[in-house]
Amino acid sequence: MRLFLLDHGAGNVQSLANSLTKLGYSDYKWIRNARDFAQLHAISDSALIFPGQGAFHTAIQCLRDHGLIEPLQEYLSSGKPYFGICIGMQVLFASSAESPDTQGLGTIPCPIVRFDDTDKAVPHMGWNSAECLDPSSDPSALEGVSSTSHYYFVHSYCAKYDPSTPSAEWAHSITQYGQEVFISTVRKHNIFATQFHPEKSGPAGLNILRDWIEQSRRGRTLAPSPPLRVPRPPKPKDGFTKRIIACLDVRANDDGDLVVTKGDQYDVREKVSPLCATTVETAGAVRNLGKPVALADKYYTSGADELCLLNITSFRHSPLHDQPMLAVVRVAAEQVFVPLTIGGGIKDTVDPDGTKRSAVEVAGTYFRAGADKVSIGSEAVYAVEKLRAANNVGNGTSAIETISKVYGNQAVVVSIDPKRVFVNPDTYDGPYREELVYGPDDSPDQRGKAWWYQCTVSGGREARPVSAVELAKGAQKLGAGEILLNSIDRDGTGLGFDHDLVRMVKNAVSIPVVASSGAGTREHFVDVFKETNVESALAAGIFHREEVRIEDVKRTLEEAGFNSRTI
Repeated sequence: MRLFLLDHGAGNVQSLANSLTKLGYSDYKWIRNARDFAQLHAISDSALIFPGQGAFHTAIQCLRDHGLIEPLQEYLSSGKPYFGICIGMQVLFASSAESPDTQGLGTIPCPIVRFDDTDKAVPHMGWNSAECLDPSSDPSALEGVSSTSHYYFVHSYCAKYDPSTPSAEWAHSITQYGQEVFISTVRKHNIFATQFHPEKSGPAGLNILRDWIEQSRRGRTLAPSPPLRVPRPPKPKDGFTKRIIACLDVRANDDGDLVVTKGDQYDVREKVSPLCATTVETAGAVRNLGKPVALADKYYTSGADELCLLNITSFRHSPLHDQPMLAVVRVAAEQVFVPLTIGGGIKDTVDPDGTKRSAVEVAGTYFRAGADKVSIGSEAVYAVEKLRAANNVGNGTSAIETISKVYGNQAVVVSIDPKRVFVNPDTYDGPYREELVYGPDDSPDQRGKAWWYQCTVSGGREARPVSAVELAKGAQKLGAGEILLNSIDRDGTGLGFDHDLVRMVKNAVSIPVVASSGAGTREHFVDVFKETNVESALAAGIFHREEVRIEDVKRTLEEAGFNSRTI
């Protein structure tokens, strides 16, 4: 059997290629135009995978621009095996609320609709379970999908499960998010597709890819039409898990090598002992906690639900010329099969030779190297300042807007670096009075004090007249799909997450929020989930120094009654 992968021109398709290579299926061919499709049609025992993520209209437009619509429809009707992933599943439907004027392929004559965000964060971003509708004694009918596993989802739009609609005939498994039940896999005749990303779902996802390929190699029998579907009302509790994210701050040390470092309140250099001081004051060496790829692989093996690589210095001015960091992303993506976020320098730039690079081009380069999301920091602050000056109307030119338009808002993370600004609670009458936090009476150090959270740029070195809540709201309006919420005051302290900050931002937006900064024990993760209902929590130094293990955090979460992914 000859395996083909459809590259529609948007999204991270390299992750699928890496997964197939990991599984030993490296003899595949990319399809990028109609001529490539002609080769596929000429091979009788071919199989096609359509991977990727991104906006519905972008995917359809890319297919149209490359002359792939008709060849793809012809292939779907040929009876040859087809595996669609995420956007490769959604394009099978007739339309999407994401872009009402854009027609899908119409193979499944039903619409894609948006999740209700009144009772949960949207996008649906993280790990959830999938329940096959027809448990069978024939393992091939399950396509490797297990109700005891968790799979990685990242989408704002879904196919609702409704037994009265034609889409029910295609429903293979369902997933519950909040109180909504949607179709997580479809299977009929030669077509199988997943809303989740098997290539980013760890060993469980790799098993699905392996099973589908092996069944296709042996010769697939066409999946029969399913029996009459019955209603599946939501259960009291869904299968959505709390995410534990390992963060790696990457920068060049004084010898020019890329290392993982960690700061205390953003200072990443070792403290110099007064006994070693000379007449010339110098900072200590950059704190070296390991090599990026080795640590990434370690955390993946340990069960981290996601990894975040933040380049904190080297590609500020010319990210596409930062070959060492690009190499780190490529190699890490070859070994790590969970979501990978890259941050630092994701903005419009100009190369040393004068070549202009758009934020979309920069992000696209990292997506094609293996990243799944990009994190935007300082540029987000400037964009929200401009948004405020324009009466809360975006102009479509910010990095958040341009990247989310092409790749979908789930691909854009906004990283917020706030710090406390203390004010007199009796006399302060500034613009952030409604956001003031008052020190508790049982805390001698904070009793009688009040503060608001001011955003910073340039790694915390410059304060801007924007609050954390204002930035989070503005980022969501511009198109961000997730907030990474740091705290300069808590960074490296081990005192626990800043619940007041996290709760305030979580309540202000309807997109997922990642709590960061301050974790010192595994119980701190339980505390932040209980006190703020945040979707995920991130840590760095305690994992690097092995003061806390990811496996122990997961076990503690389960003991506290939270859903947690295990491997």
